[in-house]
Amino acid sequence: MNDAALAVAQASGADWHGPDMAARSDWVEHLSAGELDELGQLAARLCDSGADLTELHAADVPLPLLAPRLQTVLAEVLDGRGFALLRGLPVREWGRRRAAVAFMALGAHLGAARPQNAQGHLLGHVRDMGLSSTDPNVRIYQTHERQTFHTDSCDIVALLCLHTARSGGRSALVSSTTLFKEIHRRRPDLAAALFEPVATDRRGEVGPGQAPFFTIPVLTWWPPGPQGQLSAIYQRQYIDSAQRHPGAPRLSALQVEALDLFDALSNDSALHFLMDLAPGDIQLVHNHTLLHDRTAFEDWEEPSQRRHLLRLWLAPATARALAPVFAQRYGSTLPGARGGVHLPMARLHVPLEGLQA
Repeated sequence: MNDAALAVAQASGADWHGPDMAARSDWVEHLSAGELDELGQLAARLCDSGADLTELHAADVPLPLLAPRLQTVLAEVLDGRGFALLRGLPVREWGRRRAAVAFMALGAHLGAARPQNAQGHLLGHVRDMGLSSTDPNVRIYQTHERQTFHTDSCDIVALLCLHTARSGGRSALVSSTTLFKEIHRRRPDLAAALFEPVATDRRGEVGPGQAPFFTIPVLTWWPPGPQGQLSAIYQRQYIDSAQRHPGAPRLSALQVEALDLFDALSNDSALHFLMDLAPGDIQLVHNHTLLHDRTAFEDWEEPSQRRHLLRLWLAPATARALAPVFAQRYGSTLPGARGGVHLPMARLHVPLEGLQA
């Protein structure tokens, strides 16, 4: 398995080093005036009509000019370098509510929106809520703390920047494909350990019949054989906090060493790179081939000026095959209908509250 994965990693467009990627600009897609006009008019109509945003599909929100470009970007995110930055959404001109609706409509052309928390939110608000990750039921995006390199529980995570922090809050990306290759080169035994199952904490978002953790290897190779693909799922803090549950399998010394090296290499500036998101930027990240991070930040005193990003978890119909073990977290492995936090009591909801017109 490792030899096949190594061969694919070396031939993959997702195998890149941060400084090289930072020196390029082909991952920035500047939205044209025509594309923005089309999207803005559509968002205005949706706002005026009071449309049910939980049921948005690409066919319901036609974007004849922008949609073909989005499909090209999507292919590069899924099968190439693993990320893209769409630039130019006029969030100040449109207002946050209209920008949020435009974000939902644009996202519908990339994949189905999936619930991000126990409340069934299809649109996430990434901001400091005055909470701390020391609370085992708090997720780190709700704090001002550094997140550390991790994946989200979906195929693609999309972030729309509404407002930046006073300082910090930079976005960081690293290729999990490159991480595997580097670990395999240095310590093949530790690379193999990353294919062993580990428990990851659900952080209190537990449905009926579910354990308070799920158990998936950091790296999987699927389908078996030479046609397989290397996928990652990772959040070290949640792996560590899962050890509080009596039923969680204990981490072996070899697994801890492997995770420590995975973290150390993620934090190596020779592998990752940092980017600044400006208001109106939309970042797309493929969770199966990249890890993302956010640096700690200091926010503004004025509430309306504080750092605020909107988030979508997306399931494209053209996404890769995933190993059956992912169903523990994704609910299903069916492309286009997988990923997210699924609790039967949660009503799907698009929270636009607090977003001024």
